[in-house]
Amino acid sequence: MTQNYRVAVLGGGSFGTALANIVAENGHDVVLWLRNAERADEINRAHRNSGYLPDFPLHPNLRAHTHLGEAVSGCDIVFMAVPSGSCRAVAREAAPHLRDGVILVSTTKGIEAPAEENSHAFRLMSQVLQEELPQVRLGVLSGPNLAKEIAARQLTATVVASTDTELTATVQALLHCGYFRVYASADMYGVELGGALKNVYAIMAGMAASLGIGQNTISMLITRALAEMSRFAVKKGADPLTFLGLAGVGDLIVTCMSPLSRNYQVGFALGQGRQMADIIAELGQVAEGINTLKLLRDHAEYIGVRMPLVSGLYEVLYNGRAIGEVVGRLMWAEQNRDVEFTLK
Repeated sequence: MTQNYRVAVLGGGSFGTALANIVAENGHDVVLWLRNAERADEINRAHRNSGYLPDFPLHPNLRAHTHLGEAVSGCDIVFMAVPSGSCRAVAREAAPHLRDGVILVSTTKGIEAPAEENSHAFRLMSQVLQEELPQVRLGVLSGPNLAKEIAARQLTATVVASTDTELTATVQALLHCGYFRVYASADMYGVELGGALKNVYAIMAGMAASLGIGQNTISMLITRALAEMSRFAVKKGADPLTFLGLAGVGDLIVTCMSPLSRNYQVGFALGQGRQMADIIAELGQVAEGINTLKLLRDHAEYIGVRMPLVSGLYEVLYNGRAIGEVVGRLMWAEQNRDVEFTLK
């Protein structure tokens, strides 16, 4: 008999809502925590989240709550699905209410902005959560997971990563259903890096698409992006083979090719000449790639990793360089090996 779990999903955005809905459909006791009381009431009363997934009905057993402590108290499993800028504060607020040994899974694909006195710090959300919540069993969830497609029950796969094999097996059983498949990995850092880094390249892909750049060129950008991501990740201690899977090339492809991707949407609008503030206001959601770009570019320079696409996009967004110049620089750069990491 399948065990029934008490679950909390922290963050009422599109992915958090879609994830909580799967848990409810699978028969578990689940609460979705969000700060917006009006939206929470809508979820509880009308079983819809019109702000993020307006076209998709939610399972009637999915409950929304605005009190964080009550939402996580007594839970067996907690998913963190808040934007990276809120992750530490939410973790700190939840800490007194989480029991020792609770499973905590981060789904946030971003990097924490370092404090001024420690400007070279580079912390992914798992590291932030380890600092704030040392009592939990920690994992990360990442993959090519567009929330609207999940809500529409399109076939989707993801990766749960942890060195705790019992944790990965538990999350696999919790989330697995006819349209959502969960694979396991022990490379938590690599899976999480893949999810964070690809957002930057999706902005570039969106810009390229809006400017009518050809598919050959976009293919070149995506594959060179994969090389950059792998190079950076290996320097940081990840397994390069992780980037051949769902959390690497899989997530990179969908984020760089789909108009449903927020980062792609930002890039597309930028390519049309629109202002960043107007784009973000219209989206109403965080595009993590904007926050990640400067942090990634600065840290790559600090640790000595060559990332010409990241540097080029930084020049486009912050110094007014044309996207065509960035692509052109690729054509005249040193012709290194196509695949840098091979099995011996």
